[in-house]
Amino acid sequence: MTEPSDRSLSLDAQLCFALHSATLAFNRRYKPLLDELGLTYPQYLVMLVLWERDGVTVTEIGSRLFLDSATLTPLLKRLEAAGMVTRERDPEDERRVRIRLTAQGRSLRERARCIPHGMAAATGLSLDDLVRLRDELVRLRDAMGT
Repeated sequence: MTEPSDRSLSLDAQLCFALHSATLAFNRRYKPLLDELGLTYPQYLVMLVLWERDGVTVTEIGSRLFLDSATLTPLLKRLEAAGMVTRERDPEDERRVRIRLTAQGRSLRERARCIPHGMAAATGLSLDDLVRLRDELVRLRDAMGT
């Protein structure tokens, strides 16, 4: 049997590795910014969801972030212990848990305003290129059937 002559099994030819290594680079840049806020990257994502719409259910947060409740529950408990959110049973359906920002969680939004701009600047790409890249990644994600 002959070896394939193409580079299809080369690490650098893999889209998944390009995405993985780009994610690692992003996380390295996010870490010092988020450390100042006392947040991890997954906690920051939860806060972004809540800053858009407070009082959503755990299920709704999971849907937005593509995470299951087993992953979210400990993360939300840590945010609650840090005083950023409260977790409460929905009075209309006790099976649902609603997550609400505390005053501290709401005020953190103002301090976080600089993060998107700082991260965009760190890429060295134009705003148009960043928007195009984000849209292509969303299209790729959706095509793969999240």
